[in-house]
Amino acid sequence: MGNDETPGAEDRRLAARLAALRAEHGWPLDELARRSGVSRSTLSRLERAELSPTAAQLGRLCTAYGRTVSRLLAEVEAEPPGLLRAAEQPRWHDPATGFARRSVSPPHPGLRAELVEGTLPPGARIAYQAPPVPGLEQHLWVLEGELELELDGAAHRLAAGDCLRYRLHGASGFHCPGPDPVRYLIALVLP
Repeated sequence: MGNDETPGAEDRRLAARLAALRAEHGWPLDELARRSGVSRSTLSRLERAELSPTAAQLGRLCTAYGRTVSRLLAEVEAEPPGLLRAAEQPRWHDPATGFARRSVSPPHPGLRAELVEGTLPPGARIAYQAPPVPGLEQHLWVLEGELELELDGAAHRLAAGDCLRYRLHGASGFHCPGPDPVRYLIALVLP
């Protein structure tokens, strides 16, 4: 997912799930555009698998639907097994920012936590206007490199080995100041 090539099976399943979510909420495209800040034409193309979403677009849509990106991506996958080998862990790449996301421990019905590995190249920025789920508990552990994290207007600079625990209530932003990529792990726990 997340590329400009011909849509694959995962892209088509994601497109179908996005269309189904909008239908479940009874929202026309105009209403979802208003709630998410994603244009009506882009939403239409996303739902027809003519376009792969960026991280920012997925974040906005998940906020509108009140779910995490991981949960949405898990909804387009088959039931995850208890053991996920590294090669089987769902991955997603944002071509706009170079952000790479690996769902180390994807969401599972009946479980509240998940683990996500993120990698940002030097200079990359990702901003989220609102949390997908207000009060989402996150534990962010930097594995390699440095990360500048902004939470509700407060800036945090994290180096390899640093861990920041927080509940997400407002805007957030991730920035890799470089010179090397940053790789981090986030434990997400639903309220």
